[in-house]
Amino acid sequence: MRGLKGKTAIVTGGAAGIGAAIVERFKAEGTKVLVFDLNGEQKVDITDYAAVKQAVAAAGPIEILVNNAGWDMFKPFLATDPAFWQKIIAINLVGPMNLLHCVLPGMAERGGGKVVNIASDAGRVGSSGEAPYSACKGGIIALTKTLARELASKGVRLNTVCPGLTETNMLEQFMLGAGNPDKLREAYRRAVPIGRLGKPEDIAGAVLFLASDDADFITGQTISVSGGLTMHG
Repeated sequence: MRGLKGKTAIVTGGAAGIGAAIVERFKAEGTKVLVFDLNGEQKVDITDYAAVKQAVAAAGPIEILVNNAGWDMFKPFLATDPAFWQKIIAINLVGPMNLLHCVLPGMAERGGGKVVNIASDAGRVGSSGEAPYSACKGGIIALTKTLARELASKGVRLNTVCPGLTETNMLEQFMLGAGNPDKLREAYRRAVPIGRLGKPEDIAGAVLFLASDDADFITGQTISVSGGLTMHG
């Protein structure tokens, strides 16, 4: 894809799952990638604003930001408590906001940059057992659209990718928490028109496109990568 070679990208949560697939695709395109992950080389807690600010400052000019890090656990809303809400919000909403607040000023000053925020179709249509997570992902979609409007004249493009059901450790843990994961996995598979769950590599392609020069005229958009499970028009 055009315009990725030689640029520098930050990918949060890039040590495993969807994030790792995104990192590998960027590297294949010749992009320098900094992985912000508690389990990566750059050990950065995205919920800690001071730590994020320090890490971003040390990274130098950032041309691409992918907010991918996330966490969830299956719990019906009435079985949750405020401590659980705060953990979900800190990782899935405050963390991306920290990165955006620290990275966007440099992009705006330099007159360009690409941001891809990973949300979820749970933030578009809801998902039983994921109320706080869905609320955060809906917030990410709205935040992305707002910042896309605010920064369009500065040459900064922001878009959202919403994975559907994707084979990751987080999905596995979610299904375990819901009970009977094998039955649930088969039900999920049948629900997807394409006939399978997504793979991390399926998400990476959409992310790289939105980060590339091929997407220069695209901003404020939300794209589902769900095998047709959700269809929006």
